[in-house]
Amino acid sequence: MAVIYQAVYRRASSLFCRFHSTYVRKMRYLNELKEDDSLCRQAQTSGTFYLFHNLFPFLQKVGKKYFIPQLSAAEMKRILEKFNETEEWIEKSVLIGCSDEHVPRFALDLGALKKSVIESELKGSFTDLRKALFVVDGKDSPLLASAQCLLQWHDSHRYCSKTGQPTQKNAAGSKRVCHASGITYYPQVSPVVITLVSDGSRCLLARQPTFPQGMYTALSGFCDMGKANVEETVRREVAEEVGLEVESLRYSASQHWPFPSSCLMIACHALVRAPQAEISMNSLELEDARWFGLKEIVEGLKREPGSSKQDDGRFSPWFPPRQAIAHQLICEWVKQQTS
Repeated sequence: MAVIYQAVYRRASSLFCRFHSTYVRKMRYLNELKEDDSLCRQAQTSGTFYLFHNLFPFLQKVGKKYFIPQLSAAEMKRILEKFNETEEWIEKSVLIGCSDEHVPRFALDLGALKKSVIESELKGSFTDLRKALFVVDGKDSPLLASAQCLLQWHDSHRYCSKTGQPTQKNAAGSKRVCHASGITYYPQVSPVVITLVSDGSRCLLARQPTFPQGMYTALSGFCDMGKANVEETVRREVAEEVGLEVESLRYSASQHWPFPSSCLMIACHALVRAPQAEISMNSLELEDARWFGLKEIVEGLKREPGSSKQDDGRFSPWFPPRQAIAHQLICEWVKQQTS
């Protein structure tokens, strides 16, 4: 038995080390591409490209499924030649990752070219990112979100905030430099807390006027610069939006989210005392906020957004889809209630 155990242990350790070393090599390769412009330009000739048009990602539909095509450098050259454009366009791309086999992945926005011609040539369509994130495979959603955020950041940081002079991006797009001032700009992420409030037997969900009809989700708010940690931000946001005081909270997970810009969603569960759980909603920020019981939540999780309209014109509550971290928070609460 001891011999079998040792063999199994050695096998497991070998697999772990192999996986770990693959990850380490991948991360170090990406870092080399970010730091070495000549190496990155060389990688552009063998990498794959995700296309955008004015920040709308390009998707192809096969049957009922949507896919994100990855175009080779040769295919990109062929497309650009149809527009009488040079390969210098490829230098406008940004590095967004690589495969385990070290095939680099780039994102390129062709917003200055005619959208309909590209769509016809490639048999697909440029799609709003909010829709795209919820129709593509879950593993591809973070890549699309990261790509759009990075492309958007470059578009909004073309000039130095101190000198007003143009900034230059490096080959990978991991930074921009103002040569007049010597300032280097790096993409930044804004921390946001998203909190599912519970009184022990119910959870609180809310909606803003800009939400799709019938959609309710957890409370969220940006962290204040320089004066608020995650815990304080949770307490402040719950107090501001629904007039409740948090008794305790716990961290759940985090997720990159591109709306309204590049955000890091920090997901938490917060508990308030049931006797003090009367909602006092801030109508300047919210359209509605209310408590949901377990049965309502379970039914809402099954409900499709398009089928939530009732005969009287009202919309039955439905919740963010599984790709959103709010969905994870709600599912965790259900699991806790039913365990």
